Amino acid sequence: MPELSKDFIALLQYLVPGFIVAWVFFGITAYAKPVQFERVVQALIYTVLIQALVTLEKGMALFFGQWIAMSSWTNASDLLASLVTAFVLGFALSIAVHRDFPFRHLRMRGYTLRSGHPCHWYAAFSRHNRYVALQLKDGTRVFGWPSCWPTQPGQGHFFITSAARTAGHDHQDLLHLEGILINAADVVFVEFFKEEEPGS
Repeated sequence: MPELSKDFIALLQYLVPGFIVAWVFFGITAYAKPVQFERVVQALIYTVLIQALVTLEKGMALFFGQWIAMSSWTNASDLLASLVTAFVLGFALSIAVHRDFPFRHLRMRGYTLRSGHPCHWYAAFSRHNRYVALQLKDGTRVFGWPSCWPTQPGQGHFFITSAARTAGHDHQDLLHLEGILINAADVVFVEFFKEEEPGS
């Protein structure tokens, strides 16, 4: 049993950085958490990548240590480097996805039509940051600025500011309100207004 516990602790120390990357990535981005098996597979892939980066970091530290000696590289140094690298990698991947990198550049060169965003719904709101009109199931239209929107169609809520509402021939400005919260399940479709040309 003592050998088993030592092996288990060693395995955890090896895998935890990969799980940290996945935890940071799914905590910051709009991606839905995959099923448990896929999360384990992703953590394993991230762990291998982190181990490669830590090996590179160790080599650089030993190389520069010839001139600037701070302390020796130990097992604790490996653990600390892998944890720091995991957090940095998680944040870097999150920022890349948020900025649609590298998909944006690949689309411009015609290599792909895919987006780095979790779905076309999210990509549309991310790329077209402008006023929208929500057509509701009861025929009402709500105009305004989407301060918040759901990451998936039919789930969550819209928070619309600078809003106005039209039902039939009745038009009502809602500028006295901070905003209006609309259930995404009540939205039939979304219209995105064109950006106004300068001087128009």
